[in-house]
Amino acid sequence: MTAIAVTIAGSDSSGGAGIQADIKTFAALGVYGASVIAALTAQNTKGVTAIHDVPADFIAAQIDAVFSDLDVAAVKIGMLSQAAAIEAVARGLARHKAKNIVLDPVMIATSGDRLLAAEAIAALRTLLIPHAIVVTPNLPEAAALTGASIARDEREMEIQAREILALGARNVLIKGGHGDGIESVDLLVGDGDVIRLSAKRIATKNTHGTGCTLSSAIAACLAKGMNLAAAAHDAKAYVTTAITLSDQLRVGHGSGPLHHFYAQWSDQ
Repeated sequence: MTAIAVTIAGSDSSGGAGIQADIKTFAALGVYGASVIAALTAQNTKGVTAIHDVPADFIAAQIDAVFSDLDVAAVKIGMLSQAAAIEAVARGLARHKAKNIVLDPVMIATSGDRLLAAEAIAALRTLLIPHAIVVTPNLPEAAALTGASIARDEREMEIQAREILALGARNVLIKGGHGDGIESVDLLVGDGDVIRLSAKRIATKNTHGTGCTLSSAIAACLAKGMNLAAAAHDAKAYVTTAITLSDQLRVGHGSGPLHHFYAQWSDQ
C-alpha cells in the first residue's frame, strides 16, 4: 500500500516553504504527496511581497477531488490566511472523515511577514484545533493562540501547550526554535508524560520553511503508520539534519531553504 499524505497550505514561489517544502518533505521520506492550495504567495528568501487567496469554494473542490480518489493517511495543514479558507477546510475534512491531521498554525513567515489575518485566529482556534492529532506552534504562534507573552523557558512552554490542549487538540508540539541557548528544545505535550525533543542549535541563516518541513515530516511519518511520539522524534531528526546541511545549497540572498534532499543528493 502506498503511503499518501496531503498538504493543505499556501504556495511559496521560491520553493522553500509552504506547499513546495511539504511535497519535498513527503518525497524525501518516501510518501506520496498530494496538495490543496489555499493561497498563492509572491515570495522569495527575503520576504513576501503579495498574497492571493484562493476562493473558499475552490479550496473545497480541491479537497473533494483529492479525498474522493486517494486513500489519504495523513493531512498537514499550513498557511490558511483567511477565516473563509479555514471554514472551507474544516468542513471538507469533516466531510471526508480525514485522519491524522497535523496543524501548523502558520501566522508569520520566517522573514517576519504576517500570513494570517488577525480575525482568522478565532476560526483557527474553534474550527481546526479541536480536530488535530497534533498542533505544532512555534513560540510566537503559541503566544498568539493563548493570548500570553512568548514563553521564556520550558515551564512556560508547557503551560501554553496545555492551554492549547484545552482548546480540543489531542497533542501539542510546541517548538523552541525561536528561543535562546545552545539547545533547540521542542515539547510534545498530551495526556501522558511530556516528551522533550532537543537538538543542538545550529548557527545558520537558512531556516526558511523550517516549521512547514517539521509538520509535513510528522504527517509523512504518521502516513507510514508510526505513532505520534515516534513520528515527532524522526521528524525532529530529519529537520535538524536538513538545517545542518542547508549551507550546501546556494539559494537566494536572504534566509535560504533547508536541504530537504540531503540523503538523495549525495554528490552535493
